[in-house]
Amino acid sequence: MGMSQEEERGMASLLAARRALRAGVEKSRALSHALARTGPKLGEIQGRLPAMEAAVRPIRAPRDALEGAGANIDRAVGPAAAVLKVFDAVHGLEPPLLAGSAAAEDLPGYLAVLARLEEALHFLFNNCGLATQWLADIVEYLGDRNLADARFVSDLAEVLAQLKNPSSTLDGGLLAAALDILEAEFRRLLAEHSAPLAMQEPGSSDPSSIAPPRIPASAVHKLGLILDRLAANGRLGTCTAAYADARGDTVSASLHALGLDYMHDPTEDAQALSPSVQLWGRHLEFAVRHLLEAERKLCFAAFERRQEAASSCFAEIAARAGILDFLKFGHAVAATRKDPIKLLRLLDVFDSLSKLRLNFNRLFGGKACVEIQSRTRELVKRVVDGSVEIFEELLVQVELQRNMPPPADGGVPHLVSFVAKYCNQLLGDQYRSVLTQVLIIHRSWRKETFNDKMLVDAVLNIVKALEANFDAWSKAYEDVTLSYLFMMNTHWHFFKHMKGTKMGEILGDAWLREHEQYKDYYSAVFLRESWGTLAPLLSREGLILFSKGRATARDLVKQRLKSFNANFDEMYQKQSAWIISDRDLQQKACHLVVQAIVPVYRSFMQNYGPLVEDGSTNKYVKFTAEGLDKMLSTLFMPKPRRAGSFQIKHSNGKITSAMTGLYRSASTLK
Repeated sequence: MGMSQEEERGMASLLAARRALRAGVEKSRALSHALARTGPKLGEIQGRLPAMEAAVRPIRAPRDALEGAGANIDRAVGPAAAVLKVFDAVHGLEPPLLAGSAAAEDLPGYLAVLARLEEALHFLFNNCGLATQWLADIVEYLGDRNLADARFVSDLAEVLAQLKNPSSTLDGGLLAAALDILEAEFRRLLAEHSAPLAMQEPGSSDPSSIAPPRIPASAVHKLGLILDRLAANGRLGTCTAAYADARGDTVSASLHALGLDYMHDPTEDAQALSPSVQLWGRHLEFAVRHLLEAERKLCFAAFERRQEAASSCFAEIAARAGILDFLKFGHAVAATRKDPIKLLRLLDVFDSLSKLRLNFNRLFGGKACVEIQSRTRELVKRVVDGSVEIFEELLVQVELQRNMPPPADGGVPHLVSFVAKYCNQLLGDQYRSVLTQVLIIHRSWRKETFNDKMLVDAVLNIVKALEANFDAWSKAYEDVTLSYLFMMNTHWHFFKHMKGTKMGEILGDAWLREHEQYKDYYSAVFLRESWGTLAPLLSREGLILFSKGRATARDLVKQRLKSFNANFDEMYQKQSAWIISDRDLQQKACHLVVQAIVPVYRSFMQNYGPLVEDGSTNKYVKFTAEGLDKMLSTLFMPKPRRAGSFQIKHSNGKITSAMTGLYRSASTLK
């Protein structure tokens, strides 16, 4: 039987209730499980509640009090937030600034980024402390009004106190690292363009023809840009040292490639120093006018806005290049043994320095080059004093030679040759103006005047003193005939070596002709008083042949040949040791002797020789006419003599060369 509608509705209600009950039971179980899982978390929250309460406690204050502080807090937090934004910007600059090759690849871009960093750091430095001070004022405000926990206020105030004086590491060392990269690029640019010059072998060419090294304008511009940034950050000294190291070593290497070994440990022999002094002058001119001039321009271009730094940097470059070594060599020349040749070397040194005077003043005139200035002044003074001292003693030395014996062979004294050549050098184009300038400077130190005419007069005094020596020397010969030969030699030598020279022009033609006439006079007297005495020994007097006088004539011929032979042998033996220094004069004198003897002898033998041709020829006829001609034509040949044979003997017993022994007893300059 089927169920009624009411029963059906009741059953449906029961079923719905059962489902609801089951669902409730399941929810209860799920909640139970959830509570079981949440239990520990609740415990954790419960444990953190005291801390959270402590954190919230500082701001516990009445609402109206907190509302009054709000505006003040907002004013302090605004600047602090701006500072934090700048800090973030600084950190954002790290990648472009720390890139290894950024500065080399794009220097302007790198410097632009660096400028942004410097600007940011400048902002931080100026504003960080101010923002911190405002925050500190707010903290103090909160503390004074008990608007926050006292411990909280104390801790916050301590932290803010540390931030009031920002250190230089606000960027964490980023600026220092960027500047290090710039320094490295500065050194790289210098190294890339600082190769020494490729010099040729020393003396093979004029060094002034070598073009000085130049750094490209683009590189100089980059160096200047880097210098500006590094100098602005206190690194100018580092840049100056790096620049001086690179360029100084480059110039030094270029100069030493010329071969400057001669400047180390120079000899004291002024004559041997001549090549070295000539090299020194050329190398000094090249160093100053070419290398250092170019370096100075380059240095002042790189340090364009820092002239004082450029001056000190260039001074260091010049010192490293060896300019002081050049001055040291000049001092070594001034310290050599005193003799007349040294005067010429000192004048060479002075001339080189004088030609470079304007260059020295321009290059080394600043405060940074005080040592170079001092050493140069000392050198000039030593050179001037030493030159004048030697020059003033020349007259004295010539006069002292008057008491020395003349050459035993009748030749020209070395002093005559030396003084003739030396005076011509002093008044020649090379040294006249230089010596005059030296004497003018020296006299100006003594508040005195000097001029070129006074120099000429002083040199003429030396020549006149030498002329006076001729007579004194000739009188020292015991053999008067030898004195004639000596005077012939000396006057002719003096005439020949003065004619056509600057000294000869000053002395004049009349003076020169006088010496030539003296030569002719003494030549004639010498011939007459020596070889001219032999021809009369072969006189024909009493030798007219008659048939009954043959024996008498033979005896006379024998006597006259015997006398001629004896006198000829004696004269030839004696005069074989004599010399005539000038080759032309020697040949002319020999020709005159031959003409005075040989024709007379030939004629005598042709006429009277048969009288003695009786087997005794070897006893009376010792020469043929051709033999005499040959013997006499080889007389007076010059022989090698040791230079400097003229010496001065002093009261202390010491003997010194006339060329090197200079002792002051009077002055050449009157």
